[in-house]
Amino acid sequence: MSELQLSVETGRKGGTRPARRLRREGKIPAVVYGLEADPVPVAIEWPALRAALTTDAGLNALITLNIDGEDHLTVIKDLQRHPVRRDVIHLDFMRIRADQEIEVNIPISLTGEALEVTRADGMVDQTMYELVILTKPGNVPDEILVDITNLQLGESIKVGDVELPAGATAVADADDAIAISLITRSTREAMARDAAAEAGLEEGGEAEAADDDGDGDGDGDSED
Repeated sequence: MSELQLSVETGRKGGTRPARRLRREGKIPAVVYGLEADPVPVAIEWPALRAALTTDAGLNALITLNIDGEDHLTVIKDLQRHPVRRDVIHLDFMRIRADQEIEVNIPISLTGEALEVTRADGMVDQTMYELVILTKPGNVPDEILVDITNLQLGESIKVGDVELPAGATAVADADDAIAISLITRSTREAMARDAAAEAGLEEGGEAEAADDDGDGDGDGDSED
């Protein structure tokens, strides 16, 4: 996990109007809290913040904030966006220690191709896109890769099946599904048609056999 450094400005005023003024100046209001220290209102230059948010680690990046000459290791705990423009309008940073465990949401990506599912005209449905894990800051992965190559039709890959970094544990239940293989509607319909046709053939065969048995009972000499 990459560690980034940002300088912030302290002494910003609270309230809506000062926050709007900061944004017009290309700065984003934020607050830094945690580790039993008082919250500190700060402002961050948007270009530097944008660069920090667009790394592979995304919102899970470790960010060292320089506050009045003192470094604070932090992670982003909340990011607010404008409801229409989707611009970042406020952030919460939480101070952390390098040796403490933190909860982070890690994106899940499926890799490989489930050939057995494809051959059966099925499909793989990803049911979980992020996994919450508990781990130390220096051990946070950028993403979790889940290989579906050996997935069979009707099977699923669960949280307990995923290999996590050493020392990391999943917060979700081990039986929660990440990906499941499904039979498509068209395949189910085709299977139903095949079953109906097979049942029709069996009924036709039984009826023919019954007719043959009836003809056999009528054979023989009759008494005058």
